[in-house]
Amino acid sequence: MQFQNPQKQKPKISKKAWISETAIIIGNVNIGDNVFVAHNAIIRADEPGSSIVIGDGCNVQDNVIIHALSHSQVMISSNTSLAHGCIVHGPCHIGEGCFVGFGSVVFDCTVGDDTLVMHNATVRKITVPGGKVIPDGMAITQQHAVGDLEDITSELAEFKNSVVRANINLVKGYQALSMEVECEY
Repeated sequence: MQFQNPQKQKPKISKKAWISETAIIIGNVNIGDNVFVAHNAIIRADEPGSSIVIGDGCNVQDNVIIHALSHSQVMISSNTSLAHGCIVHGPCHIGEGCFVGFGSVVFDCTVGDDTLVMHNATVRKITVPGGKVIPDGMAITQQHAVGDLEDITSELAEFKNSVVRANINLVKGYQALSMEVECEY
């Protein structure tokens, strides 16, 4: 379902994206090509001056919440995966090719390209350089702690890339299914 916000801004969604009928998208939201938005995701840019941009090839999985505070932006760069039940809250910038794991919270921060925020982690009020891994369950809220993060491994890089590929295939599959259903009527 798509709604305008109180400022009368409506979502702008690429015709090449696939959005579940149970997803809720409100206000000043821009969604790029080949984006998969799964069931019960909530994407809200309804506070004054807020905006959300989701780049090409991203996936927003089941029960993800993306929200931007007044006068803030959430920017999710291309080919990024937001896994089941995570929360991304603006102000926030997530770089290209990132992965945010199940149940993680990312708020008021910048996450560099090719970074993995593993499951149930919390990232707040910091800048994470590209190519890092935030381990399962870690809460990282102090900039000095970033220096202790490990670099992404080739296995984790392949994992995050496989998630993007799987979800782009879902977009194509659901779009093809929709075309078949339309042809039946």
